[in-house]
Amino acid sequence: MTTTKEEVMIVEIDHLDDRGSGRAAAWRENELGNKKKLKLIIPQTLPGEKVRVTVDQPDRKTRKAMPDEILESHEERTAAPCPHFEKCGGCVWQHWDYNGQLKQKTSFVKEVVEAQGFNSELVKDTIGMDNPWHYRNKMEFTFSKDGSLGLHEQGNFRKIISLEQCLIAGKKMVEASMEVAQWAKDHELSGYDKDEHKGLLRHLMVRQSFVTGEIMLALFATEGPAHHLQEAADDLVKRIEGKFPEVKSLMWLENTNWADRTQSEKTHLLAGRDFIYDEMDGYRFRLWFDTFFQTNPTQAQKLVDLAVEMGQPNKTEKMIDLFCGVGTFSLPFASRVGKLAGIEIVETSIESAKRNAQDNGITNTYFLAKDARKGIDEVLESFGKPELLLLDPPRSGAGGKVMRRIGRSQPERIVYVSCNPETFATDIKELEPFGYTLRTVQPVDLFPHTVHVECVALLELNK
Repeated sequence: MTTTKEEVMIVEIDHLDDRGSGRAAAWRENELGNKKKLKLIIPQTLPGEKVRVTVDQPDRKTRKAMPDEILESHEERTAAPCPHFEKCGGCVWQHWDYNGQLKQKTSFVKEVVEAQGFNSELVKDTIGMDNPWHYRNKMEFTFSKDGSLGLHEQGNFRKIISLEQCLIAGKKMVEASMEVAQWAKDHELSGYDKDEHKGLLRHLMVRQSFVTGEIMLALFATEGPAHHLQEAADDLVKRIEGKFPEVKSLMWLENTNWADRTQSEKTHLLAGRDFIYDEMDGYRFRLWFDTFFQTNPTQAQKLVDLAVEMGQPNKTEKMIDLFCGVGTFSLPFASRVGKLAGIEIVETSIESAKRNAQDNGITNTYFLAKDARKGIDEVLESFGKPELLLLDPPRSGAGGKVMRRIGRSQPERIVYVSCNPETFATDIKELEPFGYTLRTVQPVDLFPHTVHVECVALLELNK
């Protein structure tokens, strides 16, 4: 049977998938005259748009194709301001008016909540940003084989798009990153080849506090800065210190692991200290290169404000902060409750939480490095039943066992902070048999121009 290698089609986008790409269907006839459905994934399109696409191997079940031409545009389509948008994988919705993005995120949260049997009217409109640009306080850039610096191409982790600018990162962060990129080019330093496992430079992680202004630059490489690299390392220090006094932490980190992650086997401090100071809600935090901290500080403050408003903490109460991390929510709540216990499985985060509490003069906290379910049991034994429980789990959610353990502990109020509405909806379903009612869900947009949306929700024990 002859395979058709390429075919031009005109299709209509009927919905968006969970990666923000348009989805369409085309019906084709095979050699026997039977109709066959072809599912198309078409990035950078919007619902209802009519587009022309060139599809390779259209006899397959599913194909991905970029649009050749938008024949009928969505009324909310707009020109993407970033010159890298069509190729870079950092953003997927720059072509969509921001208000349209917010409506889509609200609709998505309503759908997943309703799918679990909850009233979608409890979901409020998504809180967006006044200025949805330059909002990220942390970026991880990758070096390509030739040593240029950028971000992965959409859907292709083997190809790096060299960047001249990034409209979602802090401006000073991008300037400092471009200086490192120029330094690598001037010294003709090689990038890491993921296939051959050869080359020097792997990643550049940059983070900045928008409050203190302090910047961290962490360069990840397959070997340290000694011997033949010492001259290059000294020049990097000279360049950064001369142009960017905001950089309070400049590090060279060795990573020989095959896994494509920003991890360190040995850390070399080139200049400054190995952490920077950041602030949120008036509290000071120390951030190391591997510290998890909200990457959109403006919207993260809104998360804290919402959590406090929904939780209604008071000085006579005990509280558990589950998946507490470095204490992002623990510290603001600790000043408003009698006692607070934070539980987190990552030991380094717990050590940071203890240090952050100490730095801020907070003395009514107890932090435990343990799995969430076992941690709850241990805290209940020594701490007693909490009136208030907050949880901020990873994207995978808390899971049924943890949620049922929360239900059995019977806190009066539960504040759930979620970075994944789907796992949030399945998690809170587990609380219904224990007498909990969902009162409100407030989506918050922490990642403009992407599909991601966070939520803060309140559940109360029926009395």
